[in-house]
Amino acid sequence: MPVVIGHRGAPGYLPEHSRGSYLRAIEAGVDAVEPDVVPTRDGVLVVRHENEISATTDVSSRSEFAHRFTSKVVDGELLTGFFTEDFTWDELRTLRCRERIPALRPASAAHDDTEPLLCLRDVLDLARERGVGVVLEVKHAASFARLGFDLAELVGAELRAAGWWDAEDALVIESFEPQVLARLRERGIRVPLVQLIEAAGVPADHREGEPTYADMLRPAGLAALAEEVDGISPDKRLVLAPDLRGRASGPARFVAAARELGLRVFTWTCRPENAFLLPAYRRPGGDAAFGDYRSEWAVLRDTGLDGVFVDHPDLGVEFFRGESSTEGSPNS
Repeated sequence: MPVVIGHRGAPGYLPEHSRGSYLRAIEAGVDAVEPDVVPTRDGVLVVRHENEISATTDVSSRSEFAHRFTSKVVDGELLTGFFTEDFTWDELRTLRCRERIPALRPASAAHDDTEPLLCLRDVLDLARERGVGVVLEVKHAASFARLGFDLAELVGAELRAAGWWDAEDALVIESFEPQVLARLRERGIRVPLVQLIEAAGVPADHREGEPTYADMLRPAGLAALAEEVDGISPDKRLVLAPDLRGRASGPARFVAAARELGLRVFTWTCRPENAFLLPAYRRPGGDAAFGDYRSEWAVLRDTGLDGVFVDHPDLGVEFFRGESSTEGSPNS
């Protein structure tokens, strides 16, 4: 059965990357939790899905930070808002977490502004205390390199300081950008490294002649990855391989091919709301209503994946492990 990973904690119920969100995931019985990391101005790794934090914190309501509002290009996209690298950690820790998609998850949004931001050390310490693993995602390494931040160095230093550098059975590091994974390997880290793969496009650190995401899943691409990393983690739509009616026809052939090369295969992200399901598995009630997620997830379960990322850890633990959960009904 696959490892069940609390994606940013339990964001189906509480604002992502908050302590309460991680605790809820752990209490539901996940095997690991997944923090995303981006740096502060003073080089502290803060746990945020993006470095632009307008939607996931209360920074927009803090008048003392109004002058930090700006526009930047991140991975080729022009973004406007507030960015972690323009704040010190002491400043960011005064902010509070907010639900990223309140229209879909109003129950989570009811907990806005109740918990402070976390840094990576907070999550590492919590995971060790509670006996779960960590799947650490390194974000926007190429964009940060242009600003003078070496994320491989920052991540490596923090893992060493926290006693996680050699935690081969408890830690996985992943990124959409292969070059930061290569730099970590060059530094001697021995924990498993996993290449994240989008449904289309190229990595943000892509150089001419290097493989696109689609190339990575072809035989030659998988063979090359097997020389560099320990696993792949494609968008679940790639695994499901939907047909023209929006129904899964997978598992896609690359799954077996990757396994034959010794690569672990993970997928992201299992969410029960209609908005995130293939069309054939949506049900009446709008985007926020739960669809027939069990039928979609069954394809992933039967694929024999090594790990799945879930937003509702109680549902993920119950479905992928067949265990009862104490978290309550799907609508809790």
